[in-house]
Amino acid sequence: MNLFQRTAGKAAAALILAGALPGVAHSATPIPIEDHTVTVNGLKLHYLQAGHGDGMPVILLHGYTETSHMWVPLMEQLADRRVVIAPDLPGAGTSSIPASGYEKKAMAQDIHAMVQQLGYHKVKIVGHDIGLMVSYAYAAQYPDEVDTVTLMDAFLPGVGDWQKVWLLRDKWHYNFYGETPLKLVQGRERIYFEHFWNDFAADPKHSLSEADREYYTHAYAQPGRMRAGFEYFHAFTQDAQDFSEFAKTPLTMPMLVLTGEKASGTFLIDQARLVDTHVQGHIIKGSGHWLLSEAPDQTIPLIVNFTNTAGSH
Repeated sequence: MNLFQRTAGKAAAALILAGALPGVAHSATPIPIEDHTVTVNGLKLHYLQAGHGDGMPVILLHGYTETSHMWVPLMEQLADRRVVIAPDLPGAGTSSIPASGYEKKAMAQDIHAMVQQLGYHKVKIVGHDIGLMVSYAYAAQYPDEVDTVTLMDAFLPGVGDWQKVWLLRDKWHYNFYGETPLKLVQGRERIYFEHFWNDFAADPKHSLSEADREYYTHAYAQPGRMRAGFEYFHAFTQDAQDFSEFAKTPLTMPMLVLTGEKASGTFLIDQARLVDTHVQGHIIKGSGHWLLSEAPDQTIPLIVNFTNTAGSH
């Protein structure tokens, strides 16, 4: 069902945001971005959708402190020849908040069920942060149904010498869950998120915009959302076991890995080469973790070119 008319204000604001990026070509007529929901595995998943055409569909999976909204600047660039879908992960945005199932293997199964219900049998998949973990878990479980994979700045639990990343910076938030942490951040969600948005950026003044910070703070301040976000990290122990098992069977589809020069550097690229035989790695110069916000002029063309040229298209 097309819900665009009901959400015209939200979509219009999103399109304005997409058009505000300097140095990135845009179509003369903006491509509408629509809101949809689908129910799979007992969960209601909200997603943004744009585009049409014969090109292979693209699935965009967001990371922590963000929602599907983060992909708006990229969606118009990819949607000129294909359907582009950006879901809110379980627990985030306006998707359902499950009591369990935050392991990335399980979350990938939920996204796969969504893709299947929408009638798509093979897709290209792009993920940032927690979303890259879900993207890898999707590709590892359904390799014949994934044409290309793009992973954007974070790491793969359980792959290679992954424990080093826990000690590089701020391991504390991986273990920050439960009733006391929830009480500490209630009403202070933005203070908590500013740590990530500022400290994980190359320059806090060129990280997420003020409008985006307000948007995500409001989204995660809704009942149950912070608890769900904490569970993404709580699941890392199981994720590491799952990913270590996945890595025993290397993937063979083209994989693009984009990392921030001031963030994961070569770490994720090196990990990717342990799990896939066909990896292109690019370090985004001068950027921290928030690649689409900090360096859109480098990041977006790389994703668009890879999506349009690698794999089966």
